Amino acid sequence: MFVFRREDLPVDPEFPADLQKLGYFINDKDQIRKISDPAQEFQYKINRNARYNELQREAMNECIRKVVAVRLQELKLVTLRLPLASKPGDPHVPIMVSSNLSTASRVIVVFGEPSQDLGIWAYRSVGRDGVDAGSVVSFAKAVLSEPPTGTNASDTKRGDTALVLANTGQLIWHCGAGRPMTLPSWMAHPRASAVDPPLMMTHRNQIPGNADREEHTACVFNEILADRGRLVRGDARIQIIGVADGGLGALRYLANHWEDWRTSLCAIALTNPLHSVDSEVAVRDGRSAPFLDFLSSRCRAYVISDEPQGFLVPGARQYGCNCYSSGENQHIECIMPRAWAHMLEWLHLASANPTLYEAQLKMSDMTGSDSSDTLDSDGSQE
Repeated sequence: MFVFRREDLPVDPEFPADLQKLGYFINDKDQIRKISDPAQEFQYKINRNARYNELQREAMNECIRKVVAVRLQELKLVTLRLPLASKPGDPHVPIMVSSNLSTASRVIVVFGEPSQDLGIWAYRSVGRDGVDAGSVVSFAKAVLSEPPTGTNASDTKRGDTALVLANTGQLIWHCGAGRPMTLPSWMAHPRASAVDPPLMMTHRNQIPGNADREEHTACVFNEILADRGRLVRGDARIQIIGVADGGLGALRYLANHWEDWRTSLCAIALTNPLHSVDSEVAVRDGRSAPFLDFLSSRCRAYVISDEPQGFLVPGARQYGCNCYSSGENQHIECIMPRAWAHMLEWLHLASANPTLYEAQLKMSDMTGSDSSDTLDSDGSQE
């Protein structure tokens, strides 16, 4: 039997979290490209050993996270630690909120995908379309800086909409690094050697009140949004954007606490919905029926489809809300970068008009049979 001594094991590869040292730069189109070949995008596979590729990608992702964080700070978004009572060295999860949170009459809350880092829609889109486009930067600029499309500018106060970026991904506390991270970052963290297994997780890696996306969602609602009169205005209208599993967590929470939020919640927009009216939000008693009514009238979802963006597609029977083509036909994680502008326009209209409801119209296929899928009444499919 062969026995390898510790010093004989292959060294875990290291890559600096520095764009230039990795051989890349950000061009004038905000895209990350190779210094040696400005036409080439990020090259994931650089070695036959998957560990090399994984660590290089994590170093690139860390570079992107730093750039995005700086740009969001320039938009006057600040970082809050959850739980709010936690100190800098305590296990915590960071979220970002706009500086006008306590004064804005409307608050848009984003629950992203658990597989993504704070402020990132999709690393794939960052590399293909640009840093701002693949992250929440472009979206945040539109929410915080521009008057709503289709509204009277004289009736719209700049800065009257606040933004909250929840963090459903970075929920693992790394004690050695003293920071939270996503599961992909945990797997890519340096090891004693290239053949060592990843670190085992224990209770010490859990963040109090934020052990998973369900707890984190509840923490955002209970510690941030429920703090009326201090962190959030007492009469603020709340709109939810849920991305895949992030949206599922938000709907599960609201289904169980609808009486507490029904007067505050204004609208919900989802991408790649994962809930079902037969399970997560099923009518089991009289208390859940009003929430289903809200979903059918003040909620919409954007899904993968070959149809033009904003086109009605099937799904209302399963999800309890109208479904529309996102304009993305391949990658689920790229729905939000493609559809957020269309989604935001509808959220503006829903905020300005409390009586704007999604119409409950039947669709018919080519054979003439009816389905219960619905069509929006705001003219998006004219």
